[in-house]
Amino acid sequence: MPKEIFEVVRERFHLSDRTQYIVQGHWPKDAVMEAYLDQHKLKVSVKENENVSALERFKDPEKMQGIQITATVQIPENLEGYHKLVIYEKFSDKKHVWFSITAGELDKKRDKPQVYFEEESAEQGTVRIRGWAIAPKPVTVRIFDADKKPVAAEIQRTDRVDVNQLFEEAQDPGKTGFFSEITNVSGKCLYVVFYAGEKKTVHVVPLRKADILARKLDKYVEKGIRYWKSQGAAALAEKVVTKVKNVRQGPPSYQKWIRHHLPDRNELEKQKKTSFGYRPKISFVVPLYKTPEKYLRRLTESFQEQTYSNWELCFSDGSGAQSPLTELLKELTAKDNRIKYVFHEEPLQISENTNSAIEIATGDFIAFADHDDELTPNALFECVKAINEKPQTLVIYTDEDKMSMDGHKFFQPHFKPDYNPDLLCTVNYICHLFVVSRKVIEKVGGLRSEFDGAQDYDFVLRCVEAVKDEEICHIPKILYHWRCHEDSTAENPESKLYAFEAGRRAVQAHYERTGIHAEVFKGEYLGLYRTKFIRDHDPLISVIIPNKDHIDDLKRCMESIEQKSTYKNYEYIIVENNSTDSATFEYYKKLEAENPKVRMVYWDGVFNYSAINNYGASFAKGEYLLLLNNDTEIINPDCLEELLGYCMRKDVGAVGARLYYEDDTIQHAGVVIGFGGIAGHCFVQQKRGTTGYCHRIICAQDYSAVTAACMMVKKSAFDAVGGLSEELAVAFNDIDFCMKLRKAGYLIVYNPYAELYHYESKSRGLEDTPEKVARFNKEIATFEKKWPEILKNGDPYYNPNLTLKSQDFSLKRI
Repeated sequence: MPKEIFEVVRERFHLSDRTQYIVQGHWPKDAVMEAYLDQHKLKVSVKENENVSALERFKDPEKMQGIQITATVQIPENLEGYHKLVIYEKFSDKKHVWFSITAGELDKKRDKPQVYFEEESAEQGTVRIRGWAIAPKPVTVRIFDADKKPVAAEIQRTDRVDVNQLFEEAQDPGKTGFFSEITNVSGKCLYVVFYAGEKKTVHVVPLRKADILARKLDKYVEKGIRYWKSQGAAALAEKVVTKVKNVRQGPPSYQKWIRHHLPDRNELEKQKKTSFGYRPKISFVVPLYKTPEKYLRRLTESFQEQTYSNWELCFSDGSGAQSPLTELLKELTAKDNRIKYVFHEEPLQISENTNSAIEIATGDFIAFADHDDELTPNALFECVKAINEKPQTLVIYTDEDKMSMDGHKFFQPHFKPDYNPDLLCTVNYICHLFVVSRKVIEKVGGLRSEFDGAQDYDFVLRCVEAVKDEEICHIPKILYHWRCHEDSTAENPESKLYAFEAGRRAVQAHYERTGIHAEVFKGEYLGLYRTKFIRDHDPLISVIIPNKDHIDDLKRCMESIEQKSTYKNYEYIIVENNSTDSATFEYYKKLEAENPKVRMVYWDGVFNYSAINNYGASFAKGEYLLLLNNDTEIINPDCLEELLGYCMRKDVGAVGARLYYEDDTIQHAGVVIGFGGIAGHCFVQQKRGTTGYCHRIICAQDYSAVTAACMMVKKSAFDAVGGLSEELAVAFNDIDFCMKLRKAGYLIVYNPYAELYHYESKSRGLEDTPEKVARFNKEIATFEKKWPEILKNGDPYYNPNLTLKSQDFSLKRI
């Protein structure tokens, strides 16, 4: 395994002290930093970064390793005569180069505007640039062509709170973000020049394909050299081969993906001409509070661009008596009679402001939008199409993504599962776009001010309580763009701590209304919630462990329960199946003699995993069965309580756990039907501590199936569906069992807070003989015959926009 890479992620000069050179990056915990300018040792101060947001860590799991530091190196005023600055990681017995830069490069950077490009593209005569620039004085930006003549281009400037936080010393940096789209461009390049007083920084944007490729190649070479220095030549060669093999197989960038999946002009024209049998009016309610004019206009335009026309837009202006929106709202309503608004003398909080908009709505369905977001032009068409296809629909939600403040970049798509009640109690995954029948609102009431900050979460929970599951429709398409800015909980969770407390109370209130005894806690990260169920008794759990020899595995498994588990009301049913070692049977006798909880039962037939577990279950005295492999080991003392908490709910049939391989990578975090052609585990081999797509590894949620390597199930439910299907002797029997439970009306829950090691080999399961291959193919055919619908239509707890070719929830290949 290659060693961990520690590298610099950004470097810069202090804005007001030209002798302070600041370097940030990943640093080994046990190293000391030394910096030299040629042979001269420099003064260095190092501090560990404290406030890395959860969202940033999720984006780059490597940041979870080592520590993240900011180092300030004191360099001379005059660099003349010097050659290179080198920073070392020094250990007790060796030292490595961590970072180096020539004195000439340092001198070029000093005193000039500091610039970072996040996007730079040149396609078919159109150039798009985006990024940030900062200096001691406000920066102005100008663009010139290859002949250094000014180019007429609109350059949008934006506030960048992240940049301001990075440059803590900045007094009044002004608008540090920039974006521009330049059309009808020709020549070999553009020059983007950043001015701060008399100082300037020039960035060259190549336009010719050969120059663009050359720049990309330079970046790859630079990256390769860094990798070679830290990992060695053999590791670099291996990485290059892997990259070449996988270049066509990897997931596309979302920017490319979204361009392929938004409807084109022809499709939009076709939608406009579509005639629906039922044309409901959809009223969008939008609370306003001193909304910037450009965002409100753009929101309104996104409605007027809809291919479905029977809508109304209901604004409630809660800005108060001196509202800056009055004239704009008068203008908008005068131009389009589908737009209406209500004005208030006093400023309103979010719930009463939204309720005021609902009061003037006349639609059959009510939908919700934030005042600075946008809809895709097909959003309402898709909603009405769904209502016509499923007339019983009372609640609709869709997929969504995030949009930059300038509206030109889309990122962090949220591709959601179909209705998932336990995921909804873990995080408000439904969010936008949310559409609900007027009948439901009349039943549950409007938004409640006591939940302000999470008023939408409380409202969604009350709405889903009031309808049947089959009346909830999920449209797996991106139909809503959520604009992100510095005050948004989407981008800066710490900015609205009260909102997350309100969310916790909303979930707690949901459980109380539905008669479920539970306590809700804030989860591992802001916006996530953890449920602990309150038991009125401790039922007997029958732990069923099949075993053939391998007594060391069995001993470790049982000792982990005996020594760690805080839950004590259980029995063991050890199902012996065809052991050959006499020591095994001696161990069984010792077990029964020393542990009154142990019962040995003996299976004499050929190996059949389903039949063996069914046989063991026939001896169980417990209300709950824990199907457990002998090569597992519980990690957390409350593991059994965590499984039992969900399993004791009336609507839950089975509960699965988070399992790790011995090397602390994920072995199981739920099952998706369709992975590998039939079914597979989620997030396999992702590192322990990572959270997966939209934090799904650490979210309690419903899945179509969980593995029987560790599965708790109601004995009554087990018996009701006839146990495991014995025609599936080895493969897919646990998946089939979960499918039977779901067909009987039960939920299958994955609880990440029940954690175990599963020492199964990563290579186990190879079908390496003709007999095994024949048996495996037969079991595939059996599963396909029993469950054709889900294999054809897709797993409802997965999203059709995500790939089935890997288990990491990445985008489906274009």
